[in-house]
Amino acid sequence: MPPASPDPKPRPIHYRWELLLLLFFTYFLHQADRAIFGIVLPSIKSDLKLTDTEIGVSGTVLFLVLAIMVPVGGVLGDRLSKKWIITGSLIFWSISTMLTGISRGLGGLIAFRSVATGGGESFYGPASTALIAAFHKKTRALALSLHQSSLYIGIMVSGFLAAWVSQQFGWRATFYIFGGAGILLGGVLMFRLRDPGPGETEISAQESAKPLPPLEAVKTLARIPTVLLLTAGFTAIVFVNNAYLVWAPLFIGAKFGVSEITAGGFSMLYHHLAALVGVLIGGAVADAVVPRRPRFRLQLQATAMLCGVPLIFLIGRVNSLAALWIVIALFGFVRGLYESNTHAAIFDVVPPRLRSTVVGLMIMCAFLIGSLSPLLLGMLGDRYGTAAGLGAGFSGLSLAWLIGGLCLITALVFTYTRDRLKDN
Repeated sequence: MPPASPDPKPRPIHYRWELLLLLFFTYFLHQADRAIFGIVLPSIKSDLKLTDTEIGVSGTVLFLVLAIMVPVGGVLGDRLSKKWIITGSLIFWSISTMLTGISRGLGGLIAFRSVATGGGESFYGPASTALIAAFHKKTRALALSLHQSSLYIGIMVSGFLAAWVSQQFGWRATFYIFGGAGILLGGVLMFRLRDPGPGETEISAQESAKPLPPLEAVKTLARIPTVLLLTAGFTAIVFVNNAYLVWAPLFIGAKFGVSEITAGGFSMLYHHLAALVGVLIGGAVADAVVPRRPRFRLQLQATAMLCGVPLIFLIGRVNSLAALWIVIALFGFVRGLYESNTHAAIFDVVPPRLRSTVVGLMIMCAFLIGSLSPLLLGMLGDRYGTAAGLGAGFSGLSLAWLIGGLCLITALVFTYTRDRLKDN
């Protein structure tokens, strides 16, 4: 893989939006390939005769692999060509997604979906967010929010499409189709994706030629208190998101007796459609307000998390399907408000040449802890029954958001103003 050398000529000004479009579709598949497992989970569970705990193990291994590998992707993203890291990651995880379709038991799911797919996906996030930030400064939160919106759209679309394909052709065909689409997109990225040229990055030529050693980079980031507190908040988000993605369709189907399409499709649609609205509003508002009120990003995130605490609790408690859809949608909206500034907020306190590294480390910490939530809920499902156990598990997840919100308030009150880079 070539080093991170800039293109000899700057791209036309419109390229920053072409870049965003290319990465939008890439992230769409990044999240869809992960979400389709939860959508077709009832079929997989029945066909492969898996217990809830075994399913939880496969989810936990996936997120552990992401946690272990993503800091490697972060360090490489600040040193090598982001174009080829992103392209190679997409093609690798797409091949692994296709191979998931040939699994014959828990071992195959862990090997192809958890280890191979998780390993490939782990290199995408740090490089992509750093590349977007390099091309977008005044529109950074908006650009990152639009990129984030592909997560929600990918999960919404995959919810219905994966359920339909599974019912028509079997769950294995779902993985073949989504994996094949990623390989085709990888071919497009080879020709259209570009690294920043002269004048298109805030990193000086001297800094680019002599990046910090990995250990020194980690020490530098660890000395920024706001980075640690924002990472704690993001960890709470991931802890709940992982559980929701894996278990929400099965929980809703078991509790309310609805079909795979209804449980999987609408649990993803209502939640992520509302999150899409939240992320677009949050990103646009933040870009407009932050020049006058630099602390607004954290104020928005802390408010969103604290408002989400009772909503997450109610997911496991409401007994009406209509009420559940409302709660899920409201939860999605506040999640979107938070995630509109996930990376923009941390980039405000981190030097540009460490952006990919900090994203990698932040995702590592979040997924190390967040990998436990699918397993914990699976164990509750086996112990108390799928509907009752998962319901109690979802309500208990509200504590994660409470802790995360308190961490953001701490950063807002004590550390953010001091740590913020004044030219961001």
